[in-house]
Amino acid sequence: MHLDFAFVSRFRAIHTMTWALLLSCLIVAAAATIGRATVNLRGALTAEDASLAVMILLPDEKISDVKMIKASSDTQEFLAETKDGPKLIRMKRGETQWFVQEMVTLRE
Repeated sequence: MHLDFAFVSRFRAIHTMTWALLLSCLIVAAAATIGRATVNLRGALTAEDASLAVMILLPDEKISDVKMIKASSDTQEFLAETKDGPKLIRMKRGETQWFVQEMVTLRE
């Protein structure tokens, strides 16, 4: 294959390089955004406040609102509005992250 740049116009060359630069920036920005979101989600499971961990660990409950009721150094209790009504959720801190210790359905 033979490329002859003598027949490529200046506009076409600049146009191609501009699109290449823009697409490269878009790929880098997308990768950085996905990487940052992954770090944030991982951090939510290890943070001091477990309210975001409640929503991440219980996706099937379709939680719309979380309010902290009680907190100690290794346990936290939350009142969560779920698809089945209000629930009391007790979270316990493990060695590296939070996990659901108990979930009780409350009457309205």
